[in-house]
Amino acid sequence: MRNLNIAFITPEAVPYAKTGGLADVSGILPRTLAMMGHNVKLIMPKYRRIKEGRLDPELSIVCPVGKGEFRGEIYRIKENKLPFEVLLIGNNRFFDRDSLYLDPETGLDYTDNDERFIFFSRAALEVQKRLGWKPDIIHCNDWQSALIPAYLKTIFKDDPVLGGAKAIFTIHNLAFQGQFPAEVYEKIGLAESFFNPTGPFEYWGKVNFLKSALYFADHITTVSPTYAKEIQSTSDYGMGLEGVLRDRAAKVTGILNGADYTTWSPRIDKLIPHHYFPANLSGKKSNKLALLHRAGMPVRVDSPLFGMISRLDNQKGFDLIVEIMDKMMAIDLQFILLGTGDKEYHGFFEKMREKYPDKFKPYLEFDNALAHLIEAGADIFLMPSRYEPCGLNQMYSLRYGTVPLVRRTGGLADTVEDFDEATHKGTGFVFEEYTPKALLSAIMRAAEVFRKKRVWYKIAKAGMEQDFSWTKSAARYSELYQAVADK
Repeated sequence: MRNLNIAFITPEAVPYAKTGGLADVSGILPRTLAMMGHNVKLIMPKYRRIKEGRLDPELSIVCPVGKGEFRGEIYRIKENKLPFEVLLIGNNRFFDRDSLYLDPETGLDYTDNDERFIFFSRAALEVQKRLGWKPDIIHCNDWQSALIPAYLKTIFKDDPVLGGAKAIFTIHNLAFQGQFPAEVYEKIGLAESFFNPTGPFEYWGKVNFLKSALYFADHITTVSPTYAKEIQSTSDYGMGLEGVLRDRAAKVTGILNGADYTTWSPRIDKLIPHHYFPANLSGKKSNKLALLHRAGMPVRVDSPLFGMISRLDNQKGFDLIVEIMDKMMAIDLQFILLGTGDKEYHGFFEKMREKYPDKFKPYLEFDNALAHLIEAGADIFLMPSRYEPCGLNQMYSLRYGTVPLVRRTGGLADTVEDFDEATHKGTGFVFEEYTPKALLSAIMRAAEVFRKKRVWYKIAKAGMEQDFSWTKSAARYSELYQAVADK
């Protein structure tokens, strides 16, 4: 394996800025690649929330957006002793805001998100050019950096620094595509022909940033093998781009995201009161007691405690949960929920808390410490997603011996093996149909098996022994980078 120059371009990454799972991936994958010997630069916007002590700009760049030009400042953070650094692109007009993508006053996308990420995409390339740093691979993530493959294959095609670079584009969630009115296209600065009907940017009369990346990227990845197949199959998963993806099927690869076991492991987790490991789960029982105490719920050791940590919207299966909630509460179980989202679900779960105070406790907020305690203290983790590109909580749950109950879709299908009553093999409970009946049946099945203590311990232990570490996932990316760079 030869070491490559990799520009990893993302709109968010931990520990700097986060709205979702993309930030987790962007925080650990580039570092893992650097640990393997690759020379990696992570490039992202300098948002207001990034506080890294005193940062002084190293250089400035000017990028066109439509008929105007905007200046950007480049800040550099050198981390550890690895061949890895973070380049932050600053521009107060575009990034000095309270939120990353949504206007807190309206709850809707910022009205200038098109200009913000046109600027970011151009700037991410210009900074490499200014530094004279020749990337072998430019790895772009989601719609906010989706214009980069198009710029690389057109404006920068013959550039002495960037001309030889190959573009890889990762779809983290195809539901978010960066669609804008037709008049936005002239701001991008590319040939009018690319916006013709069925062209790389045109989508039902609108501009679609993500569609252009599917057209121009040298290779496309998604965050699980099953999701890679699903998004080419039907409009339910492909979100209208399934035909484009099928046309490029030979260039689409699903690589499962990894779990960060330096943070999510019951052996070392700093946010849980009791550590434990597969040979001795007594610490897990103690965490269950701590979780029930915090929730103010009665201790019922022989009743399964369900946990769920999620954004509250239909994608995550909450429409199913609403339908079965009363029937679920009729079962001998308890349920703790952590998450925020749709206001209608907030209202519903508040009513359920009042109706079932001894059996259900919702925390309609974000609380990282509580998330860790739920993973460690719950017996069963609920993820009944309509679709799930990858999912991380089911991987965390497996490591914590918290048996996942999931729908067979995307990364959930790739990581959880359904329990077989005949062989006693499996790591969780999996249902197929996206219906309230199928979900309730799976919950009843899991609750019944929970009472068979020896069988349950075997399921939990099998899950704890699974390895979904980033080392394996990064190795697959490294292999793909080599293959694409050599073509």
